[in-house]
Amino acid sequence: MSPSQLSGVDSHQGQIQRVKVLLPLPLDALYDYQVPAGMTLAPGDLVEVPLGKRQVIGAVWDPEETADEIPASRLKAVIDRLEAVPLPESQRRFIEWVSRYTMAPLGAVLRMALPVPAALRPERPVQAVRLLEEMPRSLKMTAARQRVLEVARDGLARRATELAREAGVGVGVVRGLAEAGALEWITLPVKLELDAPDPHRDGYSLSEAQSAAAAELATSVAKGFSVTLLDGVTGSGKTEVYFEAIAAALKANAQVLVLQPEISLSSQWLMRFEQRFGARPAEWHSDVTQAQRRLTWRAVADGEVSVVVGARSALFMPFPRLGLIIVDEEHDPAYKQEDGVIYQARDMAVVRASLESVPIILASATPSLETVLNVQSGKYRAVHLPLRHGVARLPDVEIVDLRRHRPPRLPNGATSWLSPPLREAIGGALEAGEQALLFLNRRGYAPLTLCRTCGFRLQCPNCTSWLVEHRLTRRLECHHCGHGATLPRQCPSCQAEDSFAACGPGVERLDEEVAQLFPEARRLLLSSDVLPGPRAAEELMDKIREREVDLIVGTQIVAKGHHFPWLTVVGVVDADLGLSGGDLRAGERSFQLLHQVSGRAGRAERPGRVFLQTHEPDHPVIRALAEGDKDSFLEREAAARRDGHLPPFTRLAAIILSDVDPDRLDQAARALARQAPRFQGLQVLGPAPAPLAVLRGRHRRRFLLKARRELPLQRIIGDWIAGLPRPGSLRLQVDIDPYSFL
Repeated sequence: MSPSQLSGVDSHQGQIQRVKVLLPLPLDALYDYQVPAGMTLAPGDLVEVPLGKRQVIGAVWDPEETADEIPASRLKAVIDRLEAVPLPESQRRFIEWVSRYTMAPLGAVLRMALPVPAALRPERPVQAVRLLEEMPRSLKMTAARQRVLEVARDGLARRATELAREAGVGVGVVRGLAEAGALEWITLPVKLELDAPDPHRDGYSLSEAQSAAAAELATSVAKGFSVTLLDGVTGSGKTEVYFEAIAAALKANAQVLVLQPEISLSSQWLMRFEQRFGARPAEWHSDVTQAQRRLTWRAVADGEVSVVVGARSALFMPFPRLGLIIVDEEHDPAYKQEDGVIYQARDMAVVRASLESVPIILASATPSLETVLNVQSGKYRAVHLPLRHGVARLPDVEIVDLRRHRPPRLPNGATSWLSPPLREAIGGALEAGEQALLFLNRRGYAPLTLCRTCGFRLQCPNCTSWLVEHRLTRRLECHHCGHGATLPRQCPSCQAEDSFAACGPGVERLDEEVAQLFPEARRLLLSSDVLPGPRAAEELMDKIREREVDLIVGTQIVAKGHHFPWLTVVGVVDADLGLSGGDLRAGERSFQLLHQVSGRAGRAERPGRVFLQTHEPDHPVIRALAEGDKDSFLEREAAARRDGHLPPFTRLAAIILSDVDPDRLDQAARALARQAPRFQGLQVLGPAPAPLAVLRGRHRRRFLLKARRELPLQRIIGDWIAGLPRPGSLRLQVDIDPYSFL
C-alpha cells in the first residue's frame, strides 16, 4: 500500500490503518488516529477528529519514519473526511518550512493556513424569491406590494430581506406576496460573486522604458522560480508595469497573489486594477467580513479565483495553481508579523515562490537593504525605472533648519510647529488652486500629557508607555494595548485641578494649527483613528483626487502608493522623528518613509516641492533625501552595518520571556541565562528588561543573540530553551530576525 494513500482496512492483511493528523493548535506534535473501514485518506486531506470532548478539524500529514507506539486498535477514529480541497503538497512543505525557520509550533502555522473553519464545510443554501410570470387573479394590491413588484420586475432573485430593503417595505410584505403566489421561493448556490479579470483587455499606455520592464517581468512568468526587484522611483509606474506580468500569468491560467502592506487603505490600487482588467480582485485582509472570507478562501482553494490581493496572511492561502507572487512596497515594516507566529512576510513569500517554482516580484521605490544586497550578490535580479512617467519629474527637496527658521507663535499665542518657509509654500499652493500635504507620523493630539504643577505623566496602567491624548474622541489611549481613559480634572499626584498640558504635536494638534493659519482651506485629517475601514478610506481618497480638499494632514497612511495630481507641496513637520533610538534600521526606515511621502508631490505636470523641517540638517538621512541619492545612502548604511556586525551581515534573534509575576519572571530569566549557549561567533546579550518592560499587564525580559550567518541559529536556540520549565503564566517567545526592539 502506498504511504500517500491509506484506507481503513487492508483487504489482504486485515490490519487497521492509522494516519498522522496535524491539528491547528500551538503544538508541534502529530496525532495518531484510526482510519475507519471504507474511508480512504491521503496527506493533505482535511478531516474532523475527536480531541478530548471536542471535535477538531485538522489535516492529514505525511507519515513519519518512526515506530508506532500505540496499537491502531486503541486509537480514536477519524470522524469524517471533509469535502474541502486538500492542502497541496507545496503548501504543506511551506507550513513546515515556516515552522522550522520561525521556531513556531507546526500547528500554529497550520492555523494560519486554515483561518476560517466554516469554509471547510458545505455552504448553507440561500433561500431567495423572484417574480412569477403570471400574477394570481385574486391578488390584493397595496402600495407596498406594488413597490415590491416593481423592484422584482427585473427578474433577479433576491433574499426576502434584500428585496424588502430595496422596495422600502417590511419583510412581511415580501413573504405575503410569496404566500399569495406572486413570488416564488428558490434556492441559490452560495458562491463568491466576482467577475474574472480579463488579461486580454488593452493595458495602460506605457513608455519605452516601462514597456521594456514589463516585457522582462512578463517573460519571467513561464520560467519557474526567480526573484526580481522592480526598483522604480515614486511615480514611475511600477504598478502598471507589473500588471503586465499579472496579465501573462492569467493568460497561462495561473493564479496570482499580490501582497500589500496595508490593503485596507489601497483603494487606488484596486481602482487601477479594475481599470486594467475589467474586474476587481478578491481581497483578503482584516476588514473583510467573515462571510466574505469564508467564500473567498473556498473559491481560492477550488481555483475559481485567479487574483488575490491581500495583507501578509494571504500568503498562507491554498492556491492550487499559483503562478506569480508580487510583494508591493517590499520594504514596508508592516510585513513583519509581531504576534503569534512571528515572521517576515516578504521573506516567507520568497520561500513560498521557491517551493511553488514560480517567479516573485518585489516592488519598491525604496527597496530594503537586504533586497539590494541580494541583487548585488546575484541572488536576485533587478529591473529599474529611474524616471517618472510622462512629463512629471521628481520634486525639489528643501531642508528647513528649525534652528534658523523658528516657527512663530500662532495668533492666539499657542505654540506653532510650522516654519515660515513652509507656511509660505502652503499659502502659495493654495492660492494657485493646488493641494498641500503636511506629514507627521504621530497619531492623536499630543504624544505626552503631563501636570504643569508637579510634572506627573499620565501612564498606561497595563504598559510602560504614556497615554496619548485624542481630542477628537475626548479620550486618552495607549497605542500598545488599547487601554482608554478620560482626561482627569484633577492630577492624581498633586491634586491640582485642570493642570494637564499637552506636550508636543500629533496630527490632531497640527490640524488645529492649520485651521488657524489657513481658515479658508478645505482640510482633511488622515489617520488610522479616523478611518473606520477601506470603503471610508476610498471615499476620502476620491475627495482628494476630485479636488474637494485643499490641505491634507496625515500620518504614514498617506505615504503609500497614492497618486494625487494636484498635490504640489509636501511638508514633513518633524523629519527627525524616528532617526534615533535602539532600532538598527532607524536610519533606513526614516529614509524610506520620508522618501515615500516626498514622492506624493509633483506627480503630474505641476512641479512639486518638499520641505523637511529638522534640527539635524547634516544628518546622513536628511542629506540623502535632499540630494536624492538613494544609492549612496544605502552604501553608507551597508558599510555601517558591516562594521557593526549587524544584519544583514550577521543574524539576530530575540527571546522574550513574559509573566504576570515579576519575581517568577526574573527567576526564569536567570535560570535561562545560566544555560546560555557558548559558540565561537555567537554573542548572547541579556537578560534585560525590555524597553516596554510591561505590556498588556505582563512583565517582560529580553535576550538578544547575535550570530555569524553560518551558525545553525535555530538549532542552537532550540537546544537552549528545550529544558526551560514554564510554570504558571510564564511565556517564551522567539523572534528570528527581529524588527522591533521594544
